[in-house]
Amino acid sequence: MPTISVNLKQVNDATTAAEIRGHAIDIDRPEAKGGRDKGAMGGELLLASLGGCFNSNLLAAIRARDLEIDDIAIEVSGELAEAPARFSAIDMVVTSAYEDRATLEKLVTMSERACIVANTLKRSVDLSVSLG
Repeated sequence: MPTISVNLKQVNDATTAAEIRGHAIDIDRPEAKGGRDKGAMGGELLLASLGGCFNSNLLAAIRARDLEIDDIAIEVSGELAEAPARFSAIDMVVTSAYEDRATLEKLVTMSERACIVANTLKRSVDLSVSLG
């Protein structure tokens, strides 16, 4: 089975740099949490990873069907639990002005099933994906 790897390196006392296939992302905490605010927090990146993975699959499904949908927006929010620190639930809402709701619902379901991040999280967290 293939493996996906990411390399991370300390930048300073609060910041980590992630290198992903030649792309660089800084990970840090807000100053109020003892960081330098040089990048997003890991939890924020987890939510962004979920939305990005999902949308990548959604856009591929749209292209494969030659559909004219170019106004997809996604909001991903995570409810925090206290101890241990984690997301207890994640909600992803997909919106579009595309008029054929049945087709869009089918594409959303297909994209959710194809998303590596969603498939991983579903085994660990109450994850919901819906149209807004």
